[in-house]
Amino acid sequence: MQTPSRRLLAMFAGLSLLSVVCSIWTTFSIVWWSVVSILLTASIIDAALLFRLGKHFNIQREVPHSLALGIAQEISLHVSHQYQQTIRCEFIDSIPEGFESDITSERRQLRLLPGQHGTVTYIATPVVRGRHQFEPCDLRLFSPLGFWSRQFRAGDTTKIHVYPNFAAIVKYHLLATDHRLGQLGILVRQRRGEGLDFRQLREYREGDSRRQIDWKASSRMRKLISREYQDEKDQQVVFLLDCGRRMQAQDGHLSHFDHTLNAMLLLSYVALRQGDAVGLSTFATQDIRYLAPKKSDKTVNLILNQVFDLQPSLQTSDYYQAAIDLTLKLKKRALIVILSNLRDEDDVTLLPALQLLQKKHLVIFASLQESSLLQQITSPIHTDKEAIQFAANCDFLNKREQLLRKLNANRTLAIETPPEKLAIELVNQYLDLKMKAKI
Repeated sequence: MQTPSRRLLAMFAGLSLLSVVCSIWTTFSIVWWSVVSILLTASIIDAALLFRLGKHFNIQREVPHSLALGIAQEISLHVSHQYQQTIRCEFIDSIPEGFESDITSERRQLRLLPGQHGTVTYIATPVVRGRHQFEPCDLRLFSPLGFWSRQFRAGDTTKIHVYPNFAAIVKYHLLATDHRLGQLGILVRQRRGEGLDFRQLREYREGDSRRQIDWKASSRMRKLISREYQDEKDQQVVFLLDCGRRMQAQDGHLSHFDHTLNAMLLLSYVALRQGDAVGLSTFATQDIRYLAPKKSDKTVNLILNQVFDLQPSLQTSDYYQAAIDLTLKLKKRALIVILSNLRDEDDVTLLPALQLLQKKHLVIFASLQESSLLQQITSPIHTDKEAIQFAANCDFLNKREQLLRKLNANRTLAIETPPEKLAIELVNQYLDLKMKAKI
């Protein structure tokens, strides 16, 4: 649909005022009618040119089909036309919900010469995981004389996937290559010959245990020779991911659920590099997902595709049922990492679930702290309402601390950590278990 521009409306308004003058001085009537005829003819021709213009206009959007949550991405719009005149346009991209951008309500303007191409870039940040879709751009074209404008949609639909933030994996890989994992907070532990898989023979080193010495090889070589072992491989690490309503708690831009996904990805990558198989199982959701433990270069991608569109539900977390379901699927001993958010009432189903899992498996329970609670109990108290809230928060935290101690006493490796530190805490705990040959 074409609409008159402010320029055209202003010109006709001026002619209306001029008609008043012509009604007084009739000698100007001929001039008035001439101007009206010229303006009408020009506006009709201008409207016809604008109608043809839309058929030779193209917008192409350049954006990766896979994005990482919370990572800003530059998006480019390439504008081109095949018209033989200079054109002027303004447009705004149809940014999907779940994205934050610097052009949410701002229209960009371009003036293109015949055959000229133009590019407009902007920054968009995905803040919600899952499947998203960019619709065609909202475009407004102006006629060559500027009397008319035409608004329509141009360009194609673009479907993209927003995955959990895998930037930590890239950073881990780069630092591991340069032996600088300490910069991430990962405690690198040196280990000599304490695993169960034989690796090689080498000369005896100070600090080697007697049981490492190969006496036959030492006799043959006439010097002490030690056996060197490596960590056992082909172990299993399985994540039991809580998708219940408690995981909707928000810390900063990310929910606790998003923080657990990021931590799960990093530990998956580390475990795969150690030669272990990695799998996952979800609970407290209608959309139950299970990935049997796998050991391949594609496993991290399989995990990403399993969880990228998964959102926490409104269900209550039933740990015992989740433990039953998982034990029926796992036939081999594994390290089970439960990613959840501990509550003081959880000992009803949690302790029986852990006892069931520990009959065959080693269990880590990872819980996230709420930064808002910690801020509230450290803030000054000025009113009765704040005092009541302070007492309630302290009671909640004390009961959760008691439950954590009960979990540790029950042979469960319980971790409570701020959300942003969860990934590093899990990796350090895993590497510690590998060093102690517990997995």
